[in-house]
Amino acid sequence: MSHEIPVPVGVGLETEVAPTAITSKRRARSTARGPWAVYGVRTLLVAVWLGAWELSARTFMDPFLISMPSQIWQRLVTWFTDGTSQGSIWENIWVTLEEAAGGFVLGVLGGVVLGVVLGRARFAADVLAPFIKAANAIPRIVLASLFVIWFGLGMESKIATAFVLVFFAVFFNAFQGAREVDKTLIDNARILGAGRWSLMRTIVLPSATSWILASMHVAFGFALIGAVVGEVIGASRGMGLLIQQSQGNFDSAGVYAGMVVITAVALIAETLITRLEKRLTAWRPQATSTHASGV
Repeated sequence: MSHEIPVPVGVGLETEVAPTAITSKRRARSTARGPWAVYGVRTLLVAVWLGAWELSARTFMDPFLISMPSQIWQRLVTWFTDGTSQGSIWENIWVTLEEAAGGFVLGVLGGVVLGVVLGRARFAADVLAPFIKAANAIPRIVLASLFVIWFGLGMESKIATAFVLVFFAVFFNAFQGAREVDKTLIDNARILGAGRWSLMRTIVLPSATSWILASMHVAFGFALIGAVVGEVIGASRGMGLLIQQSQGNFDSAGVYAGMVVITAVALIAETLITRLEKRLTAWRPQATSTHASGV
């Protein structure tokens, strides 16, 4: 006679369906929130922050020192409608952007080439390592001052400062990316008769792309910093000069307004770099979201 324990109908079914049902509910909630909910919360946070700042400056804090959002907005309106003491605001933005873009392009090219080459040439990397580290340890503000002495107050000194900041950020990532290439791929390619240049073009550079693109997200910000620092030290036009003049006049609203403009330029550049990254990495297979959906 059988003594099997009766199992209620549907128990096994419930234990299998429950995780799927939970996952489906989480997906539904995530979809319902969507990107607009994220944007809404972000907007709310910014509104609360600016409102608290405005209220604090109008009640118990000194607006001469910390300014207030309404004064910053008024300064921006004045700059974009009536111009600045150094001419059109658009001309000053363009000068800073041109300097940053020049240093960015040169720094990325130099960092990628030298980083990948030294990443695959261990002897040369070992020989040059202390010199590269020493150069990276030099304070950038000192180099910016030297560049003004060497190249004058023109665009060249600002491009040089931006280049130095971008170069090291890209170089170390490209160097590490070249070092992290799968040795099995290299060996297999060599067995198939691939030469040094072919290996570099078909295996090393594609493998290091993620590292290089990751550095580019912060590299343009460094380029802007280099251009602005160079302009603060000495320039005839540019956003750094406007910030320096505002600081000299104890105009905190002007300093903040310059920061807002530079931040907006950096965010636009970040968006463009992100699109470039997606285009360059379109060949990669998309990661599945099976595990991510359960988080």
